[in-house]
Amino acid sequence: MLQFLFRRVIQAIIVMVVISIISFLVQGRLGDPVHQMVSQTVSVEDRERIRDELGLNDSLMDQYIRFAKKAVTGDLGVSYYYKEPALDVILRKVPATLELSFSAIVLIIVISIPCGVIAAIKPKSLISKALMFFSGIGLSVPIFIIAIFLVYFFSVEWQIAPSFGRGETEVIFSFWETGFTSWDGLQHLFLPSLSLALALMPLFVRLIRSEMMEVLQSEYIKFAWAKGLSPMRIYFVHALKNTLLPIITVAGIQAGTLVAYTILTETIFQWPGMGFLFWDAISRVDTPLISAYLMVVGAMFVITNTLVDLIYGLVNPTVRLSSHGL
Repeated sequence: MLQFLFRRVIQAIIVMVVISIISFLVQGRLGDPVHQMVSQTVSVEDRERIRDELGLNDSLMDQYIRFAKKAVTGDLGVSYYYKEPALDVILRKVPATLELSFSAIVLIIVISIPCGVIAAIKPKSLISKALMFFSGIGLSVPIFIIAIFLVYFFSVEWQIAPSFGRGETEVIFSFWETGFTSWDGLQHLFLPSLSLALALMPLFVRLIRSEMMEVLQSEYIKFAWAKGLSPMRIYFVHALKNTLLPIITVAGIQAGTLVAYTILTETIFQWPGMGFLFWDAISRVDTPLISAYLMVVGAMFVITNTLVDLIYGLVNPTVRLSSHGL
């Protein structure tokens, strides 16, 4: 385990270096930040003075070395728009995005696992065919279409859920702003979390069904039937545990998709999270904020993938982590 953690730390450092290079190079490809910071009436001389103060006229290597040294200490630059450290701006938005992602993951787990298992137990039943039909449609429908339909039915027609904003929130632990503590916050969370979950749920329903059907044909499951174990124990303990192994791997890979969908979801529902902030930063060419977002998300990817690998080993202790080349 120590060797595994050591390798993961080395890999994490390499990944973060690559992400830092990409984040730095992005800064020079999104337009002139000085143009966004000052009005049209500012003279060329003043613009050049500002560029010198920001170090934009230095060589590319000097700029990256300065950027990397500051990033190591947690200094990811100052937002051109908010006039404060970009990392502080992003960290204020992290709770909203994490709560949205957590709620979507809970919905995916609660709905996709039972649906996938039911579809695998009786693959030729009407319920299984209906699940496969709707999951097939779900895979082909873009998330913004799903969001529009949800807003139309739940907000416009039925008027049972708000269509934008985060609602009433409360600060807990002196730093975490949450909407979980109020009914209004939960109502505002419903549509964006459901939209995000529906974008990924069809994939997991079909994957669980496919893996479950294969596991149910294995010898140890036949032996479990021969021992007279209850169907619920066979399906949801013995079979499901081995079904989850590839599911966990896919879940780690889908972390990137979840973040991408979060950007779209937060933009559609005006959810004040990291994704919505990132979209605003692009429109304002706030390059320090864009770079900081990429660095923070990259760190989250590294942590998520490491946790997925650890969970993979816990679910099946017979699997050697080293055998996966980790």
